[in-house]
Amino acid sequence: MTGLSVFQRPACPAPAFPAAARMLLAAAIVFLIWSPRASNAVSIPSISAVPQRVAVGDRPGTTRISWDTGDGSTGFVFVTANGKEPVLFASGPKGSGVAPWIGRGRYVFELWREPARRELLAAVEVSGIARPAAASDVTFSQRAARWFLIVALAVVLYVALYLSSPGPVRTKFPAEPVTSPRPLHVARNFLLGALGFVVLDGVIFHTGLYRAILAPDSYAGRVSLFTRIERERPPSGLKEVLILGDSRMAEGFSARVADQLGGAAGFKFVNLADPASTANIWHYMLREVDPAARRYWAIVIPYGGGYEPDWAESLRISMAAPLLRYRDCFEFAGGFRRWPDRFKAFTACILRGTAYQNDVADLLQHPFERIRRVREVPKLLEAHANYQGRDENAGTSDDARPRQSGLAPTQGGDKGRGLLRMTQPEVEYFLKLQKDWIGRILERYSGSSTAIVLTPVPRSPSGGMLGVAASYQSELPNVTPGKTAFLVPPRTFDFLEKPEYYFDNYHLNAKGRQLFTERLVAELLGWMRSADARDYSGADSKPLMGKSP
Repeated sequence: MTGLSVFQRPACPAPAFPAAARMLLAAAIVFLIWSPRASNAVSIPSISAVPQRVAVGDRPGTTRISWDTGDGSTGFVFVTANGKEPVLFASGPKGSGVAPWIGRGRYVFELWREPARRELLAAVEVSGIARPAAASDVTFSQRAARWFLIVALAVVLYVALYLSSPGPVRTKFPAEPVTSPRPLHVARNFLLGALGFVVLDGVIFHTGLYRAILAPDSYAGRVSLFTRIERERPPSGLKEVLILGDSRMAEGFSARVADQLGGAAGFKFVNLADPASTANIWHYMLREVDPAARRYWAIVIPYGGGYEPDWAESLRISMAAPLLRYRDCFEFAGGFRRWPDRFKAFTACILRGTAYQNDVADLLQHPFERIRRVREVPKLLEAHANYQGRDENAGTSDDARPRQSGLAPTQGGDKGRGLLRMTQPEVEYFLKLQKDWIGRILERYSGSSTAIVLTPVPRSPSGGMLGVAASYQSELPNVTPGKTAFLVPPRTFDFLEKPEYYFDNYHLNAKGRQLFTERLVAELLGWMRSADARDYSGADSKPLMGKSP
């Protein structure tokens, strides 16, 4: 008997075109995958920030910005801080960059198709919020260092009060309370205790005792180390030219290349430029390495370039601390704009330990690591002498992000940053700072045979900080009559303001370093060969001032 099981289905005729249907389906899938529309749907322009909510305390917070135009074309990332004018942060088809200057407020990062900001591709908002008290970034070692100083002060005051009280020193307490008829001189004893604390701070921090164990790769440690080495370096017998400046001169000028170019003319170049330093620090560095103000044939000082925000003032106070003396308290403090910074600067001159708080905290937290770093100072000096610059190019996609200077210290560093546009009060303060302190340097060398060379520096791949550049000439101090000086024309290095000569938004790469050094040395040699400079043989030289175009 034939029949169908309840679990069986009647046989169905096979599809007429199974192979053709499969081929059509495969073709449709391939079309969807490889069509430009599908590709664009996958690789859309994007920009992101991690984190978007940045905790901000006494110091700025940090966020990382990543972007991708999606089609390989060059994009331009602009940042708008708290409704101010947008400024360029980075550029490239894709990449990432760190923004270490996030404060309280709202920051909008926008990815544009072109620098004129006509086509917006993507945007992300970053918020700087107050850091919760429980999330304070003050480490245990920093708190321990502060409490150690407080306890030390209390002990000194107690001993001073006890030993300076009238009557014989008691060895035991009386059985019953006794009231002394003689005064205790509390005010006098307090002043004696405070004086004892100042003396203790002077013995530890104003002598070479603590400077010997300063972290050599910190800002204060570098200033102390390199000024000491330069001060102890014996004279070469050549025409020595000292180079001062911040990280842009440190990265941009090669003393080795300059010696090769100027050696035949009897020149020797010494690069004492230090990251994050400013004109007031250069003044004290010169006092340290050239106490008689007649050691160098010339001193090269950059003008107009460089800028650090207000939150970096504490950093500069600690940098200058190894060079400060008691008598500098009013002069040094007067160079700061805000009263809290003036108080810190004044205190650093009297109680230098206050400027070394972070360094002392690091020493207490990592004592053996500090010993190792101090022992490796010869390696640090060798690496500094052999440094030839960075090979990266700011014009490539992977290198468009801001970077830290290769010569910058590792602690509290001179962090890479995007282009910053200064506010008008900041411009005025910065230019006044340069004018005042460069004027002090000119005054110090007014009776010396040392020539002062004022030079501009390349600003950025896109000529950043134009608000400062426009005021270069008008804000320079007047040269003292009878002073030999040379002003390198302001636009001498404009040809270097291209991305291929930078490794980030501020610092020249190895190629730009070579060209900047060659051009600056050529300017110096040309000046020396001029009719006025040929007569320069000592203190009777004629005043010389270069002319701008």
